[in-house]
Amino acid sequence: MKNNGNTWARACGLLVAMTLAAGSAVAQQGFRGGGPRTGPPQHMDARYAHNQYYPNRGVMIGAVPGRAVVFDRPGGRFYYSGGIWYAPRGPGFVVVAAPIGLFVPVLPPFYTTVWIGGAPYYYANDTYYTWDPSQNGYEVVGPPDDAGASTEAPQAPPPQGDQMYVYPQNGQSAEQQASDKYECHKWASSQTGFDPTQPGGGVAPDQLDGLRADYRRAMVACLEGRGYSAR
Repeated sequence: MKNNGNTWARACGLLVAMTLAAGSAVAQQGFRGGGPRTGPPQHMDARYAHNQYYPNRGVMIGAVPGRAVVFDRPGGRFYYSGGIWYAPRGPGFVVVAAPIGLFVPVLPPFYTTVWIGGAPYYYANDTYYTWDPSQNGYEVVGPPDDAGASTEAPQAPPPQGDQMYVYPQNGQSAEQQASDKYECHKWASSQTGFDPTQPGGGVAPDQLDGLRADYRRAMVACLEGRGYSAR
């Protein structure tokens, strides 16, 4: 009976340890924008019909997921990954608000373009970004006065069929797709002078159609060279 009691105690102890380990793994899992996840608290960001899920600020995780970009600021160190911002806290990391004024090389994998006062803002996870050509990056900015904001560009709509469809033939992750699209956009814009993030493409009206087509061809060539099917 004594041996049976010891065996039962060891089994109970093992079960408890496994349960705690599973709970810790869930609590320390990483996050991505997109569909709902199990685990720590999260919310849907429905502003501007963005409709993506993100972890609540203040949530703790054990490690920053993905290939994070690290920023050192006078107020501390920040990590940027998948459109989510983190700061070190004890042995782990805490989800925080994006630091205003920082520049990031690529937009979040999921973002919504919002036109405010004729200028494009890129929105995701309660954060606004604007393109700064002098810094060759996207700046985190404070919330603008979005009265009259629209997800429709204040310019003539592109011709039917101008929308590009991109398929990751090599199974590229959402983060990798965002990075590749951004790099191809920079290259295509530099080659053609056309920038679709600017009203009218940033070109003279009589050049719009021709340079838009050139930009699209450059984007297709660049993306196909990186392992995508682009149409």
